[in-house]
Amino acid sequence: MSLHPRTYRGSTYVYPVLSRRARGISIGINLNPDKVCNFDCIYCQVDRTTEPTLRRVDEEVLRRELAALLREAKEGELFERPEFRTVPETLRVVRDITFAGDGEPPSYSNFKGVVEDVLAIKKAAGFEDLKVILLTNATLIDRPRVKEALRLLDQDHGELWLKLDAGTEEYYRLIDRTTIPFEKVLANILEAARERPVVLQSLFMKVRGQGPAPEEIEAFCDRVAEILSGGGRVSLIQVYTVARPPAETYVAPLADAEVDRIAEAVRRRVPTIPVETFYSAGPA
Repeated sequence: MSLHPRTYRGSTYVYPVLSRRARGISIGINLNPDKVCNFDCIYCQVDRTTEPTLRRVDEEVLRRELAALLREAKEGELFERPEFRTVPETLRVVRDITFAGDGEPPSYSNFKGVVEDVLAIKKAAGFEDLKVILLTNATLIDRPRVKEALRLLDQDHGELWLKLDAGTEEYYRLIDRTTIPFEKVLANILEAARERPVVLQSLFMKVRGQGPAPEEIEAFCDRVAEILSGGGRVSLIQVYTVARPPAETYVAPLADAEVDRIAEAVRRRVPTIPVETFYSAGPA
């Protein structure tokens, strides 16, 4: 069960989702309502065929929306809403606040300032222990101001979830469609993982009916091994597949057994790192 709408009762930047990976409610923060991203992933769920209705972030509105949603969650009102009324009891818990949205969150000019605000608001709302996660493609995390924001998250038991969908430059360009060299992504992941344990998010899929070749998965494992041998720390690898309509019609989810085979290959090559699997939720 997974509900991922990016809007909630008129909110512009803050939205609750029932997340399979969070195993409960994740509160998303969208700093890219303009839909601008330096990747153009073939599996992306963001509809970039339509013009964005908003092109800037009003931080005062964002702060009000986050405070209001946390208040709803604290008082239980959130789970009385039609959107979440049928959520099973075991999932009726707010697990995290996540910077995700319609683009690359650290690209926002005042990313550090928003991180500071989010940490203060969750504490004031009585959610001091609620972790804050950054989902990122790792291309901008070497910027000084972004590094400062990451250290704030470190001090607040936050987590850094980094995209790594490929093992080779060729496959990386096929899947993520960007001019940014794969080498830069790998270097940034290594640098970040030397500073704190990171989670690797790895989405695999069928492209024109074919899943990733075994050689590609071996190359992916090579990249993970290089991060570890270089002094990086990886707390978890998430192996998952397409769960919502992708950007390209030639992209399709892997079968559960195919996801399992990739996960087993990763476990065999890097046995010291836990690997979690997440499967397709089907067409809905």
